[in-house]
Amino acid sequence: GLVGAEMCIRDRFGRLLSTNLPAYLRKTVNVEVVNSEVVIYSEFSNALSNPVLLGVVGMQPLSGNIIMEMASNLGFAIVDRLLGGAGNALDKERDFSEIELTILERIFTVCVNQLQEPWENVVKVNPRLERIETNSQFAQIISPSETIAIVTINIKIGDVEGLMNICLPYATCLLYTSPSTRDRTRS
Repeated sequence: GLVGAEMCIRDRFGRLLSTNLPAYLRKTVNVEVVNSEVVIYSEFSNALSNPVLLGVVGMQPLSGNIIMEMASNLGFAIVDRLLGGAGNALDKERDFSEIELTILERIFTVCVNQLQEPWENVVKVNPRLERIETNSQFAQIISPSETIAIVTINIKIGDVEGLMNICLPYATCLLYTSPSTRDRTRS
């Protein structure tokens, strides 16, 4: 389950992002999957700092949520770009305004929509951005002891570079099994 889902994300999601993001940002975007590992959720959530950009993603009909975390410097660069700027990050970290979050919701939705295709061969999912969380204290969306796979993607928009982490909880991926595995469990 978890490894299959993680491999699909690793192999196809990055490629989908690199073809879809430049169209929205009208700028070259380099996307590279740099790592994938299995950890417990608290290891991930404890490492978060504020402000954080956590997209909470529903994956109907699968239960639970996937989390899409984007480095805040990428968030500010995207906002700058979509408001007509060159796509620069801020010199100094600060919280995101409501308007900036509304703008980022559009890009998060673009990213979330790319999650549909990697799953297609196994289970038809309906990924939906439920909300964006900016305070890491509210990041207990997944149980702290839950096993998750994290796929880490390096995104470079012009001169701004940062990471996106996709967290796949084990419970959400339980349905995600290859057809051969399903056939074996039935017999």
